[in-house]
Amino acid sequence: MTTPMAAFQAPSADTIDIDLDGQVRAVPAGSSLADLVAALGQTEQAVATAVNQSFVARSQRAATVLRGGDQVLLFQPIVGG
Repeated sequence: MTTPMAAFQAPSADTIDIDLDGQVRAVPAGSSLADLVAALGQTEQAVATAVNQSFVARSQRAATVLRGGDQVLLFQPIVGG
């Protein structure tokens, strides 16, 4: 049995390398940020995201296609008042 993340770790001609939280990770070419968040087993609301040091809103994750060399950060959203 494979975990969802297994598909994001096997390098092949159809993958690209990204920097995910400081570690190189192979992901399928054409993957969106939403695909990555889901493959990591995270719910949309559980994490905030940034690509190449720019915040990416939840509503924009599906439209944000990852490219080789992208730096992706997943972090806990901070709320307060």
